Formats: sequence, C-alpha cells, structure tokens
Amino acid sequence: MKTSHDGRYLVKSLVHASRVLGVFQSAGDVLRLRDVVTRTGFTKGMCFRLLYTLHQCGFLDKVGENQYRLASEVRRRRLCRIGYAAQGQETSFDREVRASLVRAAEREHLELIVVDNRYQPKIALRSADYLIREQVDLVIEFQTDEVIAGAIAAKYLEANIPFIAIDIPHPGATYFGANNYQAGLMAGQHLGRWAKKNWGGECDEVLLIELHRAGSLPGARMRGVVAGIQASIRVAEPRQTVTLDGDGQFQTALERVRKHLRESRAKRVLVGAANDSSALGALRAFQEAGRDRDCAVVGQNAELEARAELRVPDTRLIASVGYFPEKYGDGLIRLALDILAQKAVPPAVFTTHQVITPRNVDHFYPNDSLLPASA
Repeated sequence: MKTSHDGRYLVKSLVHASRVLGVFQSAGDVLRLRDVVTRTGFTKGMCFRLLYTLHQCGFLDKVGENQYRLASEVRRRRLCRIGYAAQGQETSFDREVRASLVRAAEREHLELIVVDNRYQPKIALRSADYLIREQVDLVIEFQTDEVIAGAIAAKYLEANIPFIAIDIPHPGATYFGANNYQAGLMAGQHLGRWAKKNWGGECDEVLLIELHRAGSLPGARMRGVVAGIQASIRVAEPRQTVTLDGDGQFQTALERVRKHLRESRAKRVLVGAANDSSALGALRAFQEAGRDRDCAVVGQNAELEARAELRVPDTRLIASVGYFPEKYGDGLIRLALDILAQKAVPPAVFTTHQVITPRNVDHFYPNDSLLPASA
C-alpha cells in the first residue's frame, strides 16, 4: 500500500503554481502581486513569473496592473494531508497550539487530521498507527514521553512519512519548540534578580519542579534555572537545591510540594517549574501551608491560567517564560510545507521566548479580558 508521495517525482514548478492558485479564495477574489507574495512566502520575482505563466495558460485573468483573479472556478485539490497528534494534556497551551494549527492549515487549504495522545504513551503509539493508515503526507507529533519517542519515530520512518516533533525531540524528526536551556536560564535570572531585590540576595532553598517523563533535553530548562539563579546570587551548598517530579500536572505538583513543605522549614524558597501547571500547583501548596510569603515562583509557557495569576495583586508567581503557542501553527505549517517541497530546513526551529511578569502581561496579552470566563 502506498503510504506517502515520493518527492523524487514531484515537479516543483507545478507544486509552486498550485500554491499560487491556492491563495485565491474564490473565482471573484482579486489579488495583487504583493498579496500573492505575502500569502505564499515566495519571492516577488517567482510570484511574478508564476502569475504571468498561469495567465498565459488560461488559469488566471488579469484585471488590472499586476492584479489577477481565477479565470474560472478552479477546484482546488488539497496539496497534502497533515496529521497532528496532539499532546492531550487539556491545558490552555495544548488548546492554543491546536487552534493555531487549525487556522494555519485552513489558510493554506491543507487537510489536517487531528488525533489526541491524551498524555498517555500507549495512546500515542496507537495514534501513530492511525495516522499511517490514513496515508498522511507529514505528521506533527506532540507527545511528552521520551521513552516511546524512538518507537514512534521508527513507525513514521518505516512508512516513509516525514515528521515534526513539538518540544520533545524524536529521532529523525525536525524539532520545533522551546529552546529549553535558554528558557530556563531566563527564568533563573529573573528569580535571582527578584531575590537580590527583595531578600538581599539570600536564598534558603531552590526548589525545582521537573518533568521527568519528557527526558533530558526538556530537563535542560531546570539546568538553565539553576545557572540563571547562580548568575545573580550565591547558592552556597548543593543541599539547598531540591528536585521534585511534578509530571507537568497541577495536582501532582500540589501533592508533592505539599508533602515537601511538611519536612522543610526553609523561609526563602526560589521555585522554578517545568511548566505553568506545575508552577501553579507548587504555589497552591505554599498558600495552603500559609507560607506563600516564603516563596517566589517562575513557570514556563505563560499559559492563560498563569497569566490570570500574574494579575492577582501581590502574587508570588513572579513570572512565566512565554512560548506564544498561539503562533505555533503558522511556524509549523511553514516548516511542514518546506519539508514537503524538499527545501533545506534546519534540524531545530526554536520559538521566541519572553519573560512575562505582572508588569508586562497586559502588554503582551491585552485581549485576555475578552476571553470567556470559563477559559
């Protein structure tokens, strides 16, 4: 059974021409040369030549100086089928990545087949089998467990299906997502500067809420946190650093930090968490113990729930490093189309990071108040 297109036999000029035809929304849609450049991402010269050729071949009508429309209702065939295996953790980060992918795929007239990994390795393996049976042309994989990354990669490689891995590296995949060490370093530097300003540079304990199942590379976030703190203040003894596995989930982090606080009497605790769910769970544990003044917490992702907490007066969630998942879709689809067109792509594409704080959260996310209260 044929599972994917063999790129060796693709005529790239026809692929490019079909991309140009695909940016016209209807037969009456009139586009200028610059509109086509913007929508395709091709160079101005390439777009001019393609438009000229399509006009000469009768696919486009010229209706003005460098303005074109479809000559007739051209039935646009979808160029490819893209599979998306969603992480399925039911966080706002997950929802934003999925929504942005749907928007980007619709804009490019691509068929997006979405399956949900449900944050479970066995289901992630079944999702890979399903996408292969669906004969997708490329897969965007978002699953957290490093232990099955090799097995999932082997399935796609055997089926000759290229794939992109979000945030968790997979063998043979193009990586898209966090620059983990840099994001952790930014978090640690912010914690250290905060401690220097508010605690005179003193720190009794560094508490790291890790995500062990994600493996070594996402674990670089925590190494970055420690390095960032040490760049600002002196953490004298290794025993001052405590690591807990929050599993990337609010409830797990809450329970494990709650247990830790029964044994620890540290008064100045800097908390670095692998994601916002863990950060908020840790913060809740300190609040329950009546010790929230003893901590300062920085999360990762700047998710909606964390942004709401940043707006709470005197919160001890002092920051979250933003990844802007609402922009993931555009970057992922551009990368997918480049791979399918057999363009040279880098082995890793890193997203932009920004420290989101109570002072700048409204600048970066001014429309949060417009979202439904249930969000």
